[in-house]
Amino acid sequence: MVSQTAHQFITERLGPGCHIRKISGDASFRTYYRVVLPDQTTMVFMDAPPDKENSRPFIDIAHFLERFGVAVPHIFHADVDQGFLLLQDFGDVTFLEALKQGEDAEKLYTRAVDDLLQLQSTPNDASCVAHQRPYDRDLLTRELNLLLDWYIPGILQKTIADTDRAEFHHCFEIIVDQVLRQPVVLVHRDYHSRNLMWLNGQVGIIDFQDAVMGPLTYDLASLLRDCYVAWDAPFRHKIAGLWFEKARTLLGYAPDPATFERDFDWMAVQRNLKAIGIFGRLSLRDGKHGYLNDIPRTMGYVRETLPKYPELHPLLTLLNRYGAP
Repeated sequence: MVSQTAHQFITERLGPGCHIRKISGDASFRTYYRVVLPDQTTMVFMDAPPDKENSRPFIDIAHFLERFGVAVPHIFHADVDQGFLLLQDFGDVTFLEALKQGEDAEKLYTRAVDDLLQLQSTPNDASCVAHQRPYDRDLLTRELNLLLDWYIPGILQKTIADTDRAEFHHCFEIIVDQVLRQPVVLVHRDYHSRNLMWLNGQVGIIDFQDAVMGPLTYDLASLLRDCYVAWDAPFRHKIAGLWFEKARTLLGYAPDPATFERDFDWMAVQRNLKAIGIFGRLSLRDGKHGYLNDIPRTMGYVRETLPKYPELHPLLTLLNRYGAP
């Protein structure tokens, strides 16, 4: 149940007689509740403890994206000092759940591509916090280093030799050099099956508060090399092809297909290795051990990709040396 302070926040804005029940938490410290009003309409209450979560970026980016027609939840009421928000209710059916219920995957992912392109097509706006945050070399490298800081020593319980650490860093530098050559767009950073909602045939996008300006294939890699659902190569190629054809017109991104494949592959390696490091941290630091079950799938994408590129063979050797799955 919500705290007395949260209950007061809800009652003061929506009136008495609301029914409140917890619906989920996530990998952060945020907790979500469904609020059912007396007329049976619903909203979602987000409780983001201000000592652990800063709600201001969520609010700022939501307002920006909504202004340009991106399907993010409308914010009805907010108190950033308490970390309380009342949001539009997108329901309970994530893409992951919709797939389990038998929804057609191609229909879902075709819509997700269209919504992603709409997000990526939004104009630059220096007043929006996401446009003030570059997905630069420092951030991309720090994310890769999570593998060395948390996963290998903490989950695999292996001590990394100094020479191997230097080799890891060299491999990471090669990857970052490659992805920084891509055009820059607004990047959601977690555009995948748990953050895309399916409501009456419409897509709803959530969990966008960490958005930055970065490589344009990042969100496509999140979508198609998803840590939580595995797709075979033909399906991934088909959906990536849909995005690529439309990106020519909407984003002005028109390299040859081999360059696009390389851009996508290298971005996906960075994304997946980062995720594995985060999953290790969630387990070791936060006691959220369930994410460890997603590591073999996530590492599987990496292992599929590294043999294609001779420059990345040393990274595959290192992963094998330390017993990565």
